[in-house]
Amino acid sequence: MLSEPSAATVRATLPAVGAALGEITERFYAGLFAARPELLRDLFNRGNQAAGTQRRALAGSIAAFATHLLEHPERRPDAMLTRIAHKHASLGVTPEQYALVHEHLFAAIADVLGEAVTPEVAAAWDEVYWLMANALVAIEKRLYEEAGEPGWRRWEVVERVTETADVTTFRLRPVDGGPVADFRAGQYVSVRVELPDGARQIRQYSLSGAPDTDVRQISVKRVAGDAASPDGEVSAHLHARVREGSVLELSAPYGDLVLDADDDTPLLLASGGIGVTPMVAMLAHLADAGHRAPVTVVHADRSPVDHALRTDQEAYAGKLADAGVHLWYERDVPAGAHAGLVDLARVPVASGTRAYLCGPLPFMRAARTQLIEQGVAPADMHYEVFGPDLWLAQQG
Repeated sequence: MLSEPSAATVRATLPAVGAALGEITERFYAGLFAARPELLRDLFNRGNQAAGTQRRALAGSIAAFATHLLEHPERRPDAMLTRIAHKHASLGVTPEQYALVHEHLFAAIADVLGEAVTPEVAAAWDEVYWLMANALVAIEKRLYEEAGEPGWRRWEVVERVTETADVTTFRLRPVDGGPVADFRAGQYVSVRVELPDGARQIRQYSLSGAPDTDVRQISVKRVAGDAASPDGEVSAHLHARVREGSVLELSAPYGDLVLDADDDTPLLLASGGIGVTPMVAMLAHLADAGHRAPVTVVHADRSPVDHALRTDQEAYAGKLADAGVHLWYERDVPAGAHAGLVDLARVPVASGTRAYLCGPLPFMRAARTQLIEQGVAPADMHYEVFGPDLWLAQQG
């Protein structure tokens, strides 16, 4: 909870600070990487930095946290903090790095706002920062303690499967031959690879196989760049260079988009494109557990040939006692599927449904709106964003 003097100062300065956060975060990253270039090379996603999405996500999370402190001083925004902490834990972020971030972030604030940063203003925003940072450190400490295999572990690719023209599945076993801990359906792992220029870049990929097997399975979409962002460095590397026998470094599983429902809870699993990956793991778990309540499966894609893991998705759904599969395609629509964009008004949604969403932001925004219109409570909707969470400030 913010002290009363700091709360008053933050409330008075939030409009100005919020309006400048885009420039502040841009200067923050520039200063941080000038001082510590190895962080950009080996920790931060260079593609997200080039596209500016990480800066926007950081600005949004700071503004959302400060706003929450003012509007709900009696409680902490744990949903938002937990989502960030899982990502940090998957990257191996340490408590010491928060002091480094503080140094460069507050230098950027002073640089951008100049004389407006009085000692009182600096102290108030310093309090905001450390409330957020210390909360994240505590959550990340717990996550590290809970992880069955903390740190980086070497895994050998034992099978490579082409799913579509731009999606490949990699199945891996630990090089050390040790046990493979279960994960919770919906979680992801970080994958660290060494690129040709020597950089050791890290990306997160949802685990797309059943949770209780002796392998880890990830299904990777090759990211094609455009005018606003470059090609995906790591996904291109995995597609072009990684074969059976290759070795990758993986983190322990993390992520808060996990099934949390008993056998009486109706579920809706909605995915778009490569967002299908955590949903397949969820379906595998539900099939194995013999889930009895209704499960509604919704997926949208460009066409049937672009729909990765469709066979697995339909096979697991077919093992459930009460499941319906609803597919939307933009072209080459087969019999039984729908044309165009997802319209959940055409899908029966049982009372008390808990929904899980994963896919592009426009898809998830539309699905969330349609589900609310169907009577699904906002608290019963959970989502995963691949990459910086630009939805975080709105949904946290």
